[in-house]
Amino acid sequence: MEMKPLPRDAVLIVNTHSRKGQDLYEEARTKLAAAGITLLATHAVDDPKDLATVARKAIAEGAPMVIVGGGDGTLAGVVDELVGKVCVFGVLPLGTANSFARSLGLPLDLDSAIAAIAHGRRRRVDLGMIDGDHFVNGASIGLSTMIGETVPHKLKRYAGRVGYLAWALKCAVRFCAFRLELDDGTQLHRLWATEVRILNGTHHGGVELSEEGGVASRDLLIQAVVGTSKLALAKDWSAKFFKLRDRNAGSRDFRGKTFRIVTDPPQRISIDGEVLACTPVTASVAPAAIEVAVTA
Repeated sequence: MEMKPLPRDAVLIVNTHSRKGQDLYEEARTKLAAAGITLLATHAVDDPKDLATVARKAIAEGAPMVIVGGGDGTLAGVVDELVGKVCVFGVLPLGTANSFARSLGLPLDLDSAIAAIAHGRRRRVDLGMIDGDHFVNGASIGLSTMIGETVPHKLKRYAGRVGYLAWALKCAVRFCAFRLELDDGTQLHRLWATEVRILNGTHHGGVELSEEGGVASRDLLIQAVVGTSKLALAKDWSAKFFKLRDRNAGSRDFRGKTFRIVTDPPQRISIDGEVLACTPVTASVAPAAIEVAVTA
């Protein structure tokens, strides 16, 4: 069956609170139009809380494609509005880590991202869910949650991933390991962990954490950094960042459709970079939930 071409009409929504959103909003409008995309409406949204409302209205009014500019948190903030709708999701990676774009294989520069929207193809991909709330790429429990909850916005915006690393060193001083219980429906796993990554995509924090599965695997990957050592956690991130031969030695992977996650003590959960939940939770996959514009 021949795949339908991407729509030529779209609504553009840019989170100007994201790292590059304010600087590139006007340029994105101009270049999308030059690439042959008819913009039915454009929205520069300063308050991230308004993103879902703006997207919901655009979809209700019949927009065949919604193009969203921002980071992973921005994308997660609107993606619930696209589930079950006949509307293509266009991604402009204007955030800090842009992990969902990386998991999709999208280019990160503005011109190439626009080319994918204008001349690419449709791809149906999975979403993750935490207690029924959809996310695009990944959620995490542990040190990265503490970082995401406390990192100053200006450091995040202007220093990017380097700023995250500097803040991580500060947070690590007061971070403690926790007990993890992971129930996949057939077996209960109990272990000590310093971090848990709940992955729909292959990347998290801009780093490739898994070479398998990804946004169309129809599974979630739960990746636990095992033990109680902060040094082991640092080594795990470093090994994965530099793609060392033994990069999976410090973590343990679990794959499945649904997991019940319990921690002792309870831990807050960062979902696509925004701290939005607390254990215990149920994590699951929503297979083939949305259509996304990707490179041809």
